[in-house]
Amino acid sequence: MFSAATDRITTAAMTDREFARFSEFIYDTCGIKMPPVKKTMLEARLQKRLRKLGISSFKDYSEYLFSRTGTETELVHLIDVVTTNKTDFFREPAHFDYLVSQALPELMERTGAGLRKPLSIWSAGCSSGEEPYTLAMVLSEFSEQQNISFSILATDICTTVLDKARLAVYDEERIDPVPMSLRRKYLLRGKGEQKGLVRVVPQLRHRITFRRLNFMDGDFGMREPMDIIFCRNVVIYFDKATQERLLNKFYRQLIPGGYLFMGHSETLSGLDVPFVQMASTVYRKPL
Repeated sequence: MFSAATDRITTAAMTDREFARFSEFIYDTCGIKMPPVKKTMLEARLQKRLRKLGISSFKDYSEYLFSRTGTETELVHLIDVVTTNKTDFFREPAHFDYLVSQALPELMERTGAGLRKPLSIWSAGCSSGEEPYTLAMVLSEFSEQQNISFSILATDICTTVLDKARLAVYDEERIDPVPMSLRRKYLLRGKGEQKGLVRVVPQLRHRITFRRLNFMDGDFGMREPMDIIFCRNVVIYFDKATQERLLNKFYRQLIPGGYLFMGHSETLSGLDVPFVQMASTVYRKPL
């Protein structure tokens, strides 16, 4: 079935039947809805994967993917292909202002988070790491004033972006949203062959635990509840039923009074979840 991987392989077009099978599998596996209008996108994104494997048709790729060996080894690559990983440092900055001015002081006073026990924050859908590293900068600055302890868990379903996040190396233009004072403090500029790149300093990298997590798994595998969850611009890729299931799982994972931060284009309106809205796209689990 396979030949030596080469860019010269011509791949047969994806049929509607093949797309339907891939689409159903992707939805069942990771909750991402792929309507027929996504066929061209999926076909284009998978072309590169087929060339790498030396497979010349989506029929052969389907047979491989749904074989026992393929399901074990190829699933991660398929998910990497279909997931969207758009992110920035200090994306939606109002959230970080609210975190520092409202959420953290309230949690510290009521639960002792950061004082009697480390503050636990989860960056759910962390992509290539800009969000958790932003959180680490913000919390480190806050800690200099309030002397809190904190830990950050950062998860994503895509292994490719997790590898990039762990490395913590970014092109210089990616750090434009980072205030200059924080750049000087938390980012190292590359020299020589690394010129034009920056790397997050070790003391921030060590604050974050990265791991792969599929929101569709039965549970999140976390023994301790979270104080705060950032899950921004992720649930827009799910249908309403999947959104409700996921958001109720987040609800159960939070401490009473814990906060959920969502993306600017996301809302809980029309969903059967018991969060209370505190600000634009900021929600809290009732006490």
